[in-house]
Amino acid sequence: MQELIEKYKQEVSSFNSNNEKEVELFRIKYMGKNGFLSKLFNEFKDIEPSKKKEIGLKINELKQLVISKVNSKKKSVNKSAEKEIIDFTLPSGFGKIGSLHPLTIVENKIIDIFKLMGFDLETGPEIEDDWHNFSALNMPENHPARDMQDTFFISKSPDLLLRTHTSSVQIRYMENTSPPFRIISPGRVFRNEDVSARSHCLFHQIEGLAIDEDINFSDLKLIIQEFVNRLFGENKKIRFRPSFFPFTEPSAEVDIYWGLETETDRKITKGTGWLEIMGCGMVDPNVLKNVTINNEKYSGFAFGMGIERIAMLLYQIDDIRLFYENDIRFLKQFKSSHII
Repeated sequence: MQELIEKYKQEVSSFNSNNEKEVELFRIKYMGKNGFLSKLFNEFKDIEPSKKKEIGLKINELKQLVISKVNSKKKSVNKSAEKEIIDFTLPSGFGKIGSLHPLTIVENKIIDIFKLMGFDLETGPEIEDDWHNFSALNMPENHPARDMQDTFFISKSPDLLLRTHTSSVQIRYMENTSPPFRIISPGRVFRNEDVSARSHCLFHQIEGLAIDEDINFSDLKLIIQEFVNRLFGENKKIRFRPSFFPFTEPSAEVDIYWGLETETDRKITKGTGWLEIMGCGMVDPNVLKNVTINNEKYSGFAFGMGIERIAMLLYQIDDIRLFYENDIRFLKQFKSSHII
């Protein structure tokens, strides 16, 4: 028995784990109901009386050694647990940081520029009725945009459709607001077009509107030139080409000279170096009349641009479909909120 006790002492002395589960198994192994100490005490009854004193002392020494070891290891386990306590009120660790979509980056930049020029931000519903999307904007019943081939109609009688432009936001705003005012209205628009490298059935627009007394075309040109200077740089040339829109008169399209330095430049400008970036014009008096604004006292200008086209220019992207494919190899390139 003395040899067995010495063996147990060596095992107890060499035990060095701070694992809570292993410490508990060690305690049960020696101090449990069927543990080594319990067995030694049971066998102690059958020992010769002359040896009981010596062996009894050794068993007690082993017992004290086990108790001391267990208590010591439990303290170590508790200290380790205290160190590993997680404060769930603290912010979580940050994983991979994402990035804004390139269209969002460009849209935010455009909004910031017009806000600095005194324009307020307005939004509206994507599902529109005939009045706000067509009739109030001076579009006659036979206008091509009203055709099913160009517009996504949801229902007829009443006509409900996916808006084809954000001009409908301007109508809603003018119906409830008295001049003077300046607003921009960004958002998604929908048109029944074939998807290709240069066109899509879904895209994003920002349209602007300013109504006040004595506004003229020179004011419009000044605003657009300032916008181009801030977004593209001071050295970019622009030109105004006469055009037609039902809701503006006179109307114009604005082109920017981008150059022909790269193959992408040649592709997106069709080899001319010029690219249309927006349409604009003076608000037609009939539109003001439709929203009960005095068209003899007030005048205004409006403009609109596609965000995708602007982004394609700024980032030298030659295929509009890339914006909608959610290809991580494409999107992860846009890590900054700054326009390049």
